[in-house]
Amino acid sequence: MTSALALLMFLCAYLFGSISSAVLICRLFGLDDPRLRGSGNPGATNVFRLGGVLPAALTLLFDVLKGMIPVWLAYFLGFSPITLGFIAIAACLGHIYPLFFKFRGGKGVATALGAMFPVAFPMALMLIMTWVFVFWVTRVSSLAAIITVSLAPLYAYLVKPQYTIPACMLAGLIVWRHRTNIVRLWQGKETGFR
Repeated sequence: MTSALALLMFLCAYLFGSISSAVLICRLFGLDDPRLRGSGNPGATNVFRLGGVLPAALTLLFDVLKGMIPVWLAYFLGFSPITLGFIAIAACLGHIYPLFFKFRGGKGVATALGAMFPVAFPMALMLIMTWVFVFWVTRVSSLAAIITVSLAPLYAYLVKPQYTIPACMLAGLIVWRHRTNIVRLWQGKETGFR
């Protein structure tokens, strides 16, 4: 693969990731802007708080697809695992810092998960099961996300070792994006669902 094509894929992944599903779906359903209400995070969890199951499910679906489609295309084109990792990060950076929405985006968890489906479906299932279990026990979405992405490199090593480094890259980005949540968790101030 040429470096020019790789750069084009990075750019396309970032621009695709920059489409804020949460903001658009909230507009479609006549809900408040998720960047201005609830937790202020334009992601599925906050959309659920604002509008319930259907808007949240649609937000989650489209956020997953933002990671899945660019990585699937790059995987199909035969890019190396490291390049796939950077394309996944580009999609997540688009979600976190969306060009079309004043660079105010979400945490990138669903987009990162979507990026893992094309290359390691069993790993993606393990991540989903981990998130569901931790959330079921704690009822805290951010804690479930942090624990889940922290385990991603281990799952990658067990399932497809060649994707361990890309999984580390994604995990580092998502944990860094949750740094304020980590502080609130440490202080016992993070809110959950009861």
